[in-house]
Amino acid sequence: MMESNADSRNDQPVFAAELFPYRSLGRKGFKVLLGVSGAICFMYGMFFIVTGAWPIGFFFGLDFLLLYGAFWLNYRSGRVREEVTVSRTDVSVRKFSPSGRMIEHHFNPFWTRFLVRRHQEIGILSMHIFGEGRRTDVGSFLNPDDRESFAKAFKRALATVKQRI
Repeated sequence: MMESNADSRNDQPVFAAELFPYRSLGRKGFKVLLGVSGAICFMYGMFFIVTGAWPIGFFFGLDFLLLYGAFWLNYRSGRVREEVTVSRTDVSVRKFSPSGRMIEHHFNPFWTRFLVRRHQEIGILSMHIFGEGRRTDVGSFLNPDDRESFAKAFKRALATVKQRI
Protein backbone atom coordinates (compact mmCIF):
# COMPACT_ATOMS: atom_id res chain seq x y z
CA MET A 1 0.00 0.00 0.00
CA MET A 2 2.83 2.36 0.82
CA GLU A 3 4.36 1.82 -2.61
CA SER A 4 1.22 2.90 -4.49
CA ASN A 5 1.19 6.22 -2.58
CA ALA A 6 4.81 6.79 -3.59
CA ASP A 7 3.99 5.90 -7.21
CA SER A 8 1.07 8.32 -7.30
CA ARG A 9 3.29 11.06 -5.83
CA ASN A 10 5.87 10.43 -8.56
CA ASP A 11 3.20 10.82 -11.24
CA GLN A 12 2.05 14.20 -9.94
CA PRO A 13 3.18 16.98 -12.32
CA VAL A 14 5.93 19.25 -11.07
CA PHE A 15 5.32 21.49 -14.07
CA ALA A 16 2.39 21.86 -16.47
CA ALA A 17 1.97 24.43 -19.24
CA GLU A 18 -0.49 24.90 -22.05
CA LEU A 19 1.07 26.82 -24.93
CA PHE A 20 -0.99 28.55 -27.59
CA PRO A 21 -0.30 31.32 -30.11
CA TYR A 22 -1.16 34.91 -29.28
CA ARG A 23 -3.75 36.62 -31.46
CA SER A 24 -3.84 40.41 -31.18
CA LEU A 25 -7.30 40.75 -32.71
CA GLY A 26 -10.13 39.15 -30.73
CA ARG A 27 -13.47 37.93 -32.09
CA LYS A 28 -15.20 41.26 -31.50
CA GLY A 29 -12.40 43.17 -33.24
CA PHE A 30 -12.54 40.68 -36.12
CA LYS A 31 -16.27 41.31 -36.58
CA VAL A 32 -15.78 45.09 -36.45
CA LEU A 33 -12.93 44.94 -38.97
CA LEU A 34 -14.95 42.78 -41.35
CA GLY A 35 -18.02 44.99 -40.94
CA VAL A 36 -16.14 48.21 -41.69
CA SER A 37 -14.12 46.77 -44.56
CA GLY A 38 -17.23 45.08 -45.98
CA ALA A 39 -19.17 48.35 -45.89
CA ILE A 40 -16.33 50.25 -47.56
CA CYS A 41 -15.86 47.59 -50.26
CA PHE A 42 -19.60 47.45 -50.89
CA MET A 43 -19.93 51.24 -51.07
CA TYR A 44 -17.03 51.73 -53.49
CA GLY A 45 -17.96 48.62 -55.45
CA MET A 46 -21.48 49.92 -55.99
CA PHE A 47 -20.10 53.33 -56.98
CA PHE A 48 -17.93 51.79 -59.70
CA ILE A 49 -20.70 49.46 -60.91
CA VAL A 50 -23.18 52.38 -61.17
CA THR A 51 -20.65 54.58 -63.02
CA GLY A 52 -20.04 51.86 -65.59
CA ALA A 53 -16.69 50.54 -64.38
CA TRP A 54 -18.25 47.27 -63.25
CA PRO A 55 -15.04 45.17 -63.35
CA ILE A 56 -13.53 47.41 -60.66
CA GLY A 57 -16.65 46.94 -58.51
CA PHE A 58 -16.25 43.17 -58.61
CA PHE A 59 -12.60 43.49 -57.59
CA PHE A 60 -13.74 45.22 -54.39
CA GLY A 61 -15.83 42.12 -53.69
CA LEU A 62 -12.83 39.92 -54.40
CA ASP A 63 -10.71 42.05 -52.03
CA PHE A 64 -13.23 41.51 -49.26
CA LEU A 65 -13.32 37.74 -49.85
CA LEU A 66 -9.51 37.56 -49.76
CA LEU A 67 -9.42 39.56 -46.51
CA TYR A 68 -12.00 37.24 -44.96
CA GLY A 69 -10.08 34.16 -46.19
CA ALA A 70 -6.79 35.43 -44.76
CA PHE A 71 -8.32 36.04 -41.33
CA TRP A 72 -10.12 32.68 -41.42
CA LEU A 73 -6.80 30.92 -42.03
CA ASN A 74 -5.14 33.00 -39.31
CA TYR A 75 -7.77 32.09 -36.72
CA ARG A 76 -7.68 28.44 -37.79
CA SER A 77 -3.91 28.32 -37.23
CA GLY A 78 -4.54 29.92 -33.83
CA ARG A 79 -6.23 26.71 -32.66
CA VAL A 80 -2.86 24.95 -32.48
CA ARG A 81 -1.67 24.28 -28.93
CA GLU A 82 0.78 22.24 -26.92
CA GLU A 83 0.51 20.77 -23.44
CA VAL A 84 3.82 20.18 -21.67
CA THR A 85 4.00 18.37 -18.33
CA VAL A 86 6.95 17.27 -16.24
CA SER A 87 6.64 14.71 -13.47
CA ARG A 88 9.22 12.60 -11.70
CA THR A 89 8.54 9.69 -14.08
CA ASP A 90 7.65 11.39 -17.37
CA VAL A 91 8.09 14.43 -19.59
CA SER A 92 5.05 14.63 -21.84
CA VAL A 93 4.49 16.90 -24.84
CA ARG A 94 1.05 16.77 -26.43
CA LYS A 95 0.71 18.71 -29.69
CA PHE A 96 -2.72 19.56 -31.08
CA SER A 97 -3.04 20.61 -34.72
CA PRO A 98 -5.72 23.10 -35.89
CA SER A 99 -7.80 20.13 -37.09
CA GLY A 100 -7.72 18.64 -33.57
CA ARG A 101 -5.28 15.81 -34.32
CA MET A 102 -3.02 15.09 -31.36
CA ILE A 103 0.56 13.78 -31.33
CA GLU A 104 2.07 12.82 -28.00
CA HIS A 105 5.76 12.53 -27.10
CA HIS A 106 7.08 10.99 -23.87
CA PHE A 107 10.58 11.25 -22.47
CA ASN A 108 12.29 9.88 -19.39
CA PRO A 109 13.02 13.01 -17.31
CA PHE A 110 16.44 11.74 -16.24
CA TRP A 111 17.56 11.37 -19.87
CA THR A 112 15.77 14.43 -21.19
CA ARG A 113 17.78 17.37 -22.48
CA PHE A 114 16.42 20.79 -23.32
CA LEU A 115 18.16 22.61 -26.18
CA VAL A 116 17.56 26.32 -26.66
CA ARG A 117 18.99 28.07 -29.73
CA ARG A 118 19.53 31.78 -29.16
CA HIS A 119 20.40 34.79 -31.26
CA GLN A 120 22.16 37.64 -29.50
CA GLU A 121 19.72 40.33 -30.67
CA ILE A 122 16.51 38.39 -31.25
CA GLY A 123 16.53 36.00 -28.31
CA ILE A 124 15.35 32.40 -28.45
CA LEU A 125 15.06 31.07 -31.99
CA SER A 126 13.95 27.52 -31.18
CA MET A 127 13.47 25.11 -28.30
CA HIS A 128 13.85 21.32 -28.55
CA ILE A 129 13.31 18.52 -26.07
CA PHE A 130 15.30 15.39 -26.80
CA GLY A 131 16.34 12.15 -25.23
CA GLU A 132 16.72 8.46 -25.97
CA GLY A 133 17.18 9.13 -29.70
CA ARG A 134 13.95 11.12 -30.07
CA ARG A 135 13.43 14.85 -30.42
CA THR A 136 10.57 17.33 -30.69
CA ASP A 137 10.36 21.08 -30.96
CA VAL A 138 8.22 22.99 -28.51
CA GLY A 139 6.68 26.47 -28.50
CA SER A 140 7.65 27.37 -32.07
CA PHE A 141 4.63 29.69 -32.34
CA LEU A 142 5.31 31.64 -29.12
CA ASN A 143 6.42 35.25 -29.09
CA PRO A 144 9.95 36.02 -27.77
CA ASP A 145 8.84 36.97 -24.24
CA ASP A 146 6.73 33.84 -23.84
CA ARG A 147 9.60 31.69 -25.15
CA GLU A 148 11.92 33.16 -22.52
CA SER A 149 9.50 32.57 -19.64
CA PHE A 150 8.66 29.04 -20.79
CA ALA A 151 12.34 28.12 -21.22
CA LYS A 152 13.20 29.38 -17.74
CA ALA A 153 10.29 27.55 -16.07
CA PHE A 154 10.84 24.31 -18.01
CA LYS A 155 14.58 24.26 -17.21
CA ARG A 156 13.79 24.83 -13.54
CA ALA A 157 11.23 21.97 -13.56
CA LEU A 158 13.69 19.56 -15.20
CA ALA A 159 16.37 20.51 -12.67
CA THR A 160 13.93 20.00 -9.79
CA VAL A 161 12.95 16.52 -10.98
CA LYS A 162 16.57 15.49 -11.57
CA GLN A 163 17.60 16.71 -8.10
CA ARG A 164 15.07 14.56 -6.24
CA ILE A 165 16.69 11.17 -6.58
